[in-house]
Amino acid sequence: MQDYNLTVYYEDTDAQGVVYYANYLKFFERARTEYLRECGYEQMKLMQEGIIFVVRGVEMKLQKPARLDDVLVIKSQLIKLGKVSFDFLQKAYLEKELITQAKIQCGSLDVKSFKPSALPEYLQSSMKKLL
Repeated sequence: MQDYNLTVYYEDTDAQGVVYYANYLKFFERARTEYLRECGYEQMKLMQEGIIFVVRGVEMKLQKPARLDDVLVIKSQLIKLGKVSFDFLQKAYLEKELITQAKIQCGSLDVKSFKPSALPEYLQSSMKKLL
């Protein structure tokens, strides 16, 4: 599990100063990218190898709002790893209280055909260590 800290900016909120629900997906994306970066994930390198990652499913539960200037901790955990797919459980905390969580299902695709493509071996073996 890895922690990613972020501060809620004005641009993240709605007219009431509350984080707009879709922005949690952006927060989770940033945290997931940093988590994978530790495994050797480099977007440009993968694209040059002809592979892209996509989100294929999201289950999100909003439990309590975050507001302007709140400092959130996003915890990311790889919970499933297949040959072409991988799933994360991600949780957003405000002062140690869980406020939002999501199961994010990801997949690896061939950049030209958009058909499933196996994760590169170096990345798969590195990700296995996170399970």
